[in-house]
Amino acid sequence: MSATTPPRRVFSCAPRDGRRLEGLPPIVSAATVVLVLGSFPGARSLAQGRYYAHPQNHFWKILQALWPSSPLPPSTAYPERSDWLLARGLGVWDVYGTCAREGSLDASIRDAVLNDFAALDLPRLAAVAHNGAESFRHSAKVVAALHQGGHAPLPAYKLPSTSPAHAVISFEHKCAAWHEVFARHGLVA
Repeated sequence: MSATTPPRRVFSCAPRDGRRLEGLPPIVSAATVVLVLGSFPGARSLAQGRYYAHPQNHFWKILQALWPSSPLPPSTAYPERSDWLLARGLGVWDVYGTCAREGSLDASIRDAVLNDFAALDLPRLAAVAHNGAESFRHSAKVVAALHQGGHAPLPAYKLPSTSPAHAVISFEHKCAAWHEVFARHGLVA
């Protein structure tokens, strides 16, 4: 991460009051072209302090499929995975900074507070790609906050969720949809 990220807060991976959860810090740099936004990290991701830590989540598998000639570092090498992501012009964060939730399902999210998107300083940012419907529900607010923070108006895309809870869409269809957005912004051929 670079100096362009907002000041880091100390994030807890456990509920503060038995119900309230805090998310993970963004993985972004001055070279971020497309910001991928989930809704809020699942229980396993919070426990491990890593985005998309559930082994059945397709996020990392899709990225590896889109860049087959650049091996993705193993999940145990998370800092290297984060660097791999940044080297491809991608950033990752979530729409919610805090929420109350039992389990990992988006449907269980309550009392959510949006992250501070206006604080992001991403000079090359060209688009926001939402990983699933819950994240995309807030696309107008996210784009408005980024614009308030000095970014030009940005396109926002709704991508099929990589969550194992959304297995009705095939892996191939998910890859094609993600490829289309990344290709539109020059990240893949």
